[in-house]
Amino acid sequence: MELIQSFLLGLLQGIAEFLPISSSGHLILARAFLGADLEPGITFEIVVHFGSFMSIIVYYRKMIMELITDFFASLTPTALKEGRMLKNDNARMCLYIVISMIPAMIVGFALKDAIEELFMNPFFISAMLVVTGCILFSTKFVGDTDKEINGTRALLMGVVQALAIVPGISRSGSTISAGLYSGLNRDAVANFSFLMVLPVLGGAMILEVGEIYESGIEMAAIVSLGVGFFASFVSGYFALSYLIKILKHEKFHYFSYYCWAIGIIGMVYFY
Repeated sequence: MELIQSFLLGLLQGIAEFLPISSSGHLILARAFLGADLEPGITFEIVVHFGSFMSIIVYYRKMIMELITDFFASLTPTALKEGRMLKNDNARMCLYIVISMIPAMIVGFALKDAIEELFMNPFFISAMLVVTGCILFSTKFVGDTDKEINGTRALLMGVVQALAIVPGISRSGSTISAGLYSGLNRDAVANFSFLMVLPVLGGAMILEVGEIYESGIEMAAIVSLGVGFFASFVSGYFALSYLIKILKHEKFHYFSYYCWAIGIIGMVYFY
């Protein structure tokens, strides 16, 4: 893959990962338009997703440190005896994140090969972008949302996140929509949607690094992946900040028009 293509695709990944327009769908469609080879796409996908992973870490660094500190503090014998894990908001949030990642782990391990095959079908991905548009547009009809995250809502968002493994279905768009429909307030749903993906992206990256190590990879490919990672990291940070502002102003459904347009154009082009 040429370095300029890696940069552009990484840039696209960072923007599309946080804006609810399906980063995986856009990556595959962009690769098809650019004429890039689709076959090794899953490795590039994981690496640029890791760039997005790091942008979340940096953006939420203070919150993440508080979550980790309070979680491990709640695991001491005295804290367990006093039940601090259920009493402390941050420790409880960590439990909800663990709950939310279970469906994605099950789907990822059980359907890994089938999902990878979908990455080779631009027409199918275009159709899924149209579905994403419908999901986003439906949030226009969500009423007041003022509830906090709990185990049930975390599991619901986890199930939706697992379904969004299908390329073309926006992970952030689907999980945020599910959270809004469950009554979560807009600050809580945005924060949890991005925190809950950290273990999933981290785990996927670890598995992929192992496969890359076993199969070997050329230095040119490493440089290309590094360029994609950097572009994804930088663009992802700013896209995340922008989405949170959009969500607070209740304009989340505006992205549906874009998804419909790109999806229909892609279906016509790749038919």
